[in-house]
Amino acid sequence: MKTTTLFCLIILASGFANGQKLRESEVPQAVRKAFAEKFKSVKEVKWSKEGTTEFEAEFDAGKQEKSANFDNTGKWLVTESEIKAAELPQPVQATITREFAGYKIEEAEKAESSDKGSFFEVALTSGKNKYEVQLSAEGKVLKKEEVKEKGEKKH
Repeated sequence: MKTTTLFCLIILASGFANGQKLRESEVPQAVRKAFAEKFKSVKEVKWSKEGTTEFEAEFDAGKQEKSANFDNTGKWLVTESEIKAAELPQPVQATITREFAGYKIEEAEKAESSDKGSFFEVALTSGKNKYEVQLSAEGKVLKKEEVKEKGEKKH
């Protein structure tokens, strides 16, 4: 019984950490239209709300999991594609090895945004220490956030 309760709490907490799940009808028409224009071949989408004015679409493109974020007017903000850690460019791997010694790559993504262009985002852990780090293809750290419990990020 305790295991079931704990499991339910973990699932519930992870849902809140990832954003508020939405039905497609709850997503503004401008956002749905912008998504459909940018990702013409995608048929199945899971929507969530990130903050007060940002919407995230999660979908599969072939065998790759992707997400795309839009503001509430339909402006595209970023697309992230999950990749294997081994697919990170060598300069990115070298920076992680050098600047985050002892950390394990939990998740890696290739991202493209309207303002930053292409970059890589990795989730790193070492014991209870967790970071989300954005790096250029050349290995330059663009952004580093310490992730606290309950999905909170500290800059």
